Amino acid sequence: MNRNEDINNQDIQKDGKEKKTSLRSEIISWIQIIVAALVIAFFLNNFIIANSTIPTGSMKDTIMEGDRVMGLRLAYTFGEPERGDIAIFDFGWICPNCKTAMGEGEAPETCPLCGESIGRADTLYYVKRVIGLPGDKIEIRAEGSVKASEITEAPPGSLAGVPEDAELVTAAVYVNGEKLDESYVKEPMLYTGDQDFEVPEGCYFMLGDNRNNSEDARYWNDPYIPEDRMLAKVYFRYWPGIKWLDD
Repeated sequence: MNRNEDINNQDIQKDGKEKKTSLRSEIISWIQIIVAALVIAFFLNNFIIANSTIPTGSMKDTIMEGDRVMGLRLAYTFGEPERGDIAIFDFGWICPNCKTAMGEGEAPETCPLCGESIGRADTLYYVKRVIGLPGDKIEIRAEGSVKASEITEAPPGSLAGVPEDAELVTAAVYVNGEKLDESYVKEPMLYTGDQDFEVPEGCYFMLGDNRNNSEDARYWNDPYIPEDRMLAKVYFRYWPGIKWLDD
């Protein structure tokens, strides 16, 4: 082997090492980018923002079933919920086995619906409007009437057999003795009896905007949501299309 051939072989080996080093550096660089992206996403989702897909029509017409909304956790990290806020909050649990068993508070050891051991339950999040603040007295009273034909959002079968021209009693919400102006409620709220609530300190009273078809504080075993379960204030819907929700 002459000197030129020896130099060529050294150049080839050098080029091979440089290519391997370059490939290794590129792989490490991509891993660093992916890890950084995951860390940023984790930080944003757990400390800055919260997003939710609306599973029911309980907030119609403000938010529709299937809409996706974005909330800001910092609104309740550095501030407190205000009356009229639309909020995402931790309501209870979902069975990880049957996916349909859900309830308030902490999950039991066994799902009452499917009978399977729950283990680690999935968290159930709700989106409702803040109506009562700590210390508020909430009253629901009869006020006015509406023809049955004007009610479109009552639960299926609840008005079965009721003539369309029948007059139904409607209700209003009072907070600390004053009637609440609820322009976001698009359909008259049907009266189902007088209800009284006194919101404990550190808790909030939540109702859906679709008042005639919303499983909200009026029907929960415990009608009050503790402050530490209030996760984020919802500011806008991002799908389908952008719609700002903050007043």
